Amino acid sequence: MSSAARQPSLQRTLLLWLLPALALLVPLGALLIYRIALIPALDALDRALTDTTVALEQLIDWQGDRATLPISAQTEQALRANLVDKTVFAVTDPDGRLLGGTAALTALAQPLAAGQWDYHDAVLGGEPVRLVTHAVACGASPDRVCTILVAETRTKRAAARRAALLGAVLGALALALPLAGLAVLAVRRSLRPVERAATEVASLTPERLRAVDTRGVPSEVAGFMRATNQLLDRLRTAAAAQRTFVADAAHQLRTPLAVMRVEAAELLAQPHPETMKPALKRLHGAAERGSRLAQQLLALARAEGMGIDPTLPTEVVDLRALAADNADLWLQPALDAGQDLGFDLQPAWVRGHPVLLGELLGNLVQNAIAYAGPGASITVVMRAHDGSVELVVEDDGPGVPPEERAGLGRRFQRGRQAQGSGSGLGLAIVTDIARLHGATVAFEAGEGGGGLRVRITFPPAKTPP
Repeated sequence: MSSAARQPSLQRTLLLWLLPALALLVPLGALLIYRIALIPALDALDRALTDTTVALEQLIDWQGDRATLPISAQTEQALRANLVDKTVFAVTDPDGRLLGGTAALTALAQPLAAGQWDYHDAVLGGEPVRLVTHAVACGASPDRVCTILVAETRTKRAAARRAALLGAVLGALALALPLAGLAVLAVRRSLRPVERAATEVASLTPERLRAVDTRGVPSEVAGFMRATNQLLDRLRTAAAAQRTFVADAAHQLRTPLAVMRVEAAELLAQPHPETMKPALKRLHGAAERGSRLAQQLLALARAEGMGIDPTLPTEVVDLRALAADNADLWLQPALDAGQDLGFDLQPAWVRGHPVLLGELLGNLVQNAIAYAGPGASITVVMRAHDGSVELVVEDDGPGVPPEERAGLGRRFQRGRQAQGSGSGLGLAIVTDIARLHGATVAFEAGEGGGGLRVRITFPPAKTPP
């Protein structure tokens, strides 16, 4: 498992706190909705039974010590009328004698005082019913009561419970789904500036240490981002100071090295003891290498400086014309080394910095001249390919072993079999300048598996100005 996978996720942590809370609160809300919807419905059904009980109370006739329930068949039918449930009733006198209704219902009567009511669920004839019992004073003594019982099967109540449950579930879902969606959306939107800032930090390179945009970043993270920007600012300052020092040192060395090179060349041209010739050649070679190193350090500092500031102006450059303009500078060193330098140039338009692109071309060709060896063939190729521009410099020299090619773009990195006198900066400069222009660099074996081919692929070609 990778370290990134083991690290806690802020988004996951927030959702793990929010979603369980919703999972707990939503059922409680559903229960509340269920109770709020069900209780009034059951109360309404109980009130309907109460109305029937009151109607029966009004029908009781008391004559002396005897109570009767004068009720017609039509009235009894009206009292029992119900489209959904079955309704039955029973009325008893103070002595427990049935005055009217269903005798089996009297077994469910509860002892009540005059004026009291009782509502409860019961079972009548094996069928669940809702029972209302009411005690009515009968006669002069309050101790003598008539009992009225009204029972109704519970079909409407079961339907009311189902309707209340369905409403509660639908209400809970209508509440839970938007809340869960809003929670996820809120967490993601809140963390989006943080993810954007993280992407910006991940895209930073040593050449591009720009400040990270902290707009919209939550205040809890803004302090960290400000500290990061302060660190980047210090890194930019340190890098700029380093580049300035390298550039100044290289610039200061150019003049004395040039003088040394010229003087050594003049001494070699003048009559001198034969014993001094090897020393003068070594002096002249060292001056040449020092001058080249100073020039490369200046190019490297210039490339890094432009890489820090992406706002520097660029223009459309024809690499073919750039190579043609500098070909004379490369032909003589190639002839001196006994090499065959050839060109296969097609129009190759790219957007970039002309000076840096010239340094890239020069370092590529000079690197091939320095390391390909006497008698080698070097070919510079430019062509448009699949919408991109390819620059290839290939030689048939000793080449570089495959395991060493990955390090060719590093500074002061040379192959173990390299025979030239270079410093190992040429291909590092090429790699830096290519990266600045959004290009990729590939180090490959040459034709037939020998030599070295350096392939640079620039972004899609631009049309000429």
